[in-house]
Amino acid sequence: MSERTTKQRETDADESTEADASDASPTTVTSGATSTVRALENAGIEVMFGVQGGAIMPVYDALWGSDIDHVMMAHEQGAAHAADAYNVVSGQPGVCLATSGPGATNLVTGIADANMDSDAVVALTGQVPQTMVGSDAFQETDTTGITAPITKNNYFASDADTVGDTVGEAVALAGSGRPGPTLVDLPKDVTNDETDREPGMPQTPETYTPQDEADEAAVDRAAAAIETAERPLLLFGGGVVKAEASEAARSFATGYEIPVVTTMPGIGTMPEDHDLCLSWAGMHGTGYANMAINHTDLLIAVGTRFDDRLTGGIETFAPEADVVHVDIDPAEISKNIHADYPLIGDAGRVLEQLDDAISTAPNAEAWREQCRTWKVEYPMDYAAPDDEPLKPQFVVEALDEATSDEAIVTSGVGQHQMWASQYWTFREPRKWISSHGLGTMGYGLPAAIGARLAADPDEEVVCIDGDGSFLMTVQELSVAVREDLDITVAILNNEYIGMVRQWQDAFFEGRHMAAGYSWIPEFDKLAEAFGARGWRVDDYDEVADAVEEALAYDGPSVIDFHIDPAENVYPMVPSGGANDKFALSEEQL
Repeated sequence: MSERTTKQRETDADESTEADASDASPTTVTSGATSTVRALENAGIEVMFGVQGGAIMPVYDALWGSDIDHVMMAHEQGAAHAADAYNVVSGQPGVCLATSGPGATNLVTGIADANMDSDAVVALTGQVPQTMVGSDAFQETDTTGITAPITKNNYFASDADTVGDTVGEAVALAGSGRPGPTLVDLPKDVTNDETDREPGMPQTPETYTPQDEADEAAVDRAAAAIETAERPLLLFGGGVVKAEASEAARSFATGYEIPVVTTMPGIGTMPEDHDLCLSWAGMHGTGYANMAINHTDLLIAVGTRFDDRLTGGIETFAPEADVVHVDIDPAEISKNIHADYPLIGDAGRVLEQLDDAISTAPNAEAWREQCRTWKVEYPMDYAAPDDEPLKPQFVVEALDEATSDEAIVTSGVGQHQMWASQYWTFREPRKWISSHGLGTMGYGLPAAIGARLAADPDEEVVCIDGDGSFLMTVQELSVAVREDLDITVAILNNEYIGMVRQWQDAFFEGRHMAAGYSWIPEFDKLAEAFGARGWRVDDYDEVADAVEEALAYDGPSVIDFHIDPAENVYPMVPSGGANDKFALSEEQL
């Protein structure tokens, strides 16, 4: 919790002897609500993000004496995104809570987002008393029914004696195996009921037994394929990050000198400026990464689900390759792309198994040289004439240059997300925080709040957002100000929902239906109204000073970069197209 909020709690506590008496840790179990909080304490939860409301009030009241810090967000969606980013940066489950009805449904987008990106988020929702369930009571909704398809598991708590164990299981399950969101619906009678039964330590269900090691015979077959490959290519996905396997992945790549491409969630698993790294592949990935995927004869994919933004057309994806697929979730094997060598297990452990089984490195010098040639033939560059408006790529590079390698970048969704991932050079995992699978506009600002609270104090947190994306969750700027969070928001403002405008130009004969804004706020002044610092930048010669001043400011800051509204994101593989048929201009689409 921020210093400001901590001081507020200390002030409140000074004014209440009753609060002083309850300011103890761990929480004493007297009710279902205190059992819930005790379970979170047992799980090591340090921070929660939420919004108060009627049915969740008993849990909030139980938090009064707990050491768990609570950040009151402006909207429940922001709470879910903040919890999500907290998990991605820290590796620890992120927890959000909300009341019943609209509070719970407002969490849904964030839960769905976490589910698509396999992020460990635990949602606690208030619910009407059990005797009123099904009566269409005030703020009643079928939360478990709504969230069943978008959670790893959800629970309806029915007993004060067992609710703590249920919450503990939800936390343990969210972070185990393939991570994902869980939810516990908490009827008000359960949280209000008395109990003195203390919950145990968090445990996953006995029936949940993710496979850690791959079958040895399958490993041997895959190892033999790697030894004889002429054009081997590693594909690192977000599963490598979640398994804390980046070091093992780097060691494997450099040990056998195999070129690497990543997915967007896998950015940072391999330093992007390493000679073997071809950056990320897919719709707006680098040309050289996509060329490598198209020409490899053995794709060694680790911790990826082969989503459509990566593959384009499945029938044209890696057409010359056999596929080794390493994943802890057997449901992902051959779901989208056929695996010739399926290896089910933890990413880091399976890479160790492969390393043990490989006796000779593949002879791939010619292939490595080909990959270097593609880097020269298809460079990531852009034109920035002085007589044209500010280019967004220049802004991203300026921010990258002004920050350390430890800086954390969050983003919304749209063109700015692509420019951020293309032109920021990431060298470490857990530094690139975005909405990958669900593509949720508005993710960036609340994610920056969660990232800030998870990050070390000396790690800068920069949110690169678009004007449309920023407007969707702008109210969370009040949280950043209230909590005195040191974050820098860089808005790449083209007064459009830019990616929609780009697609309208490419595929809808330039009809900009509902893509542009005839009026948009002055974001620097809006930031000042919230209590943050704001800057407006229109020209190249203003960029460096504004970036320096915003980064130096100890608190939330917003830079409104007015960029070229006609700038597009390239390379681009048309939806469903072949990866090697990427366009470098609209004329090539």
